[in-house]
Amino acid sequence: QVQLVESGGGLVQPGGSLRLSCVASGFIFRIYAMDWYRQAPGKQRELVAHISSGGSTNLADSVKGRFTISRDNAKKTGYLQMNSLTSEDTAVYYCHVRAGAIDYWGQGTQVTVSS
Repeated sequence: QVQLVESGGGLVQPGGSLRLSCVASGFIFRIYAMDWYRQAPGKQRELVAHISSGGSTNLADSVKGRFTISRDNAKKTGYLQMNSLTSEDTAVYYCHVRAGAIDYWGQGTQVTVSS
């Protein structure tokens, strides 16, 4: 059974940092790319960061220079390091893996940036 479980969200002040984790199980994590998406209230879900199976990364323009995506295949875990957070980053963050023709999503973790 495929599972993606996110953790690490919470309430942080503007300018602060958080690191999100996504633990995968039930499939061969290392052979698939992984993404982080986010969805703010009243907005569409958007792609934030992508990492290939080989470790190549792409980031949305809105988070470049502040966020870093990484993965540890031995731990079957993906990470999203978020620095210099602003209120615009407030959203539910989801990890995503497309394995073959099937999209797998985690349950999401809430990130709230507020003073």
